[in-house]
Amino acid sequence: MTSSNDDPMADDGVNVLLKTLGNGRVVSLDGEAGKAVLEFTCTEEMCHSGGVAQGGFVTGWVDAAMAHACVARYTTDFWIATLELKISFYRPASPGLVVATGWIERAGKQTVFTEGELADNEGKVLAKATSTIRLVPNRV
Repeated sequence: MTSSNDDPMADDGVNVLLKTLGNGRVVSLDGEAGKAVLEFTCTEEMCHSGGVAQGGFVTGWVDAAMAHACVARYTTDFWIATLELKISFYRPASPGLVVATGWIERAGKQTVFTEGELADNEGKVLAKATSTIRLVPNRV
């Protein structure tokens, strides 16, 4: 397991994306397990009526964790292309710290099936997601 200092996606573009999604940071990456844990800060500006985070932010947080799980295992040799994503919202996300966890459920040569969840700082699950990802070799 690695710390956020060892994030293989820690180039300027990804850092900007994680910051835009709410001061995101990588808590841990485990390539062998194909798992990633990220933290984000949900702010009032991300919320609509009743102080509830807009669903696009919730989806982005979990999607980022699932993509990081793939990068943890496959490194940056591949471009991680999300082909399909489904999310179920269980509880509202409110301003404060949220934790997104993503993991590889099953993988083939080019197609990866991931799952993820978003929890509040007390560990209550707020949303769960599944995603189908295609691994595209980088041509750089």
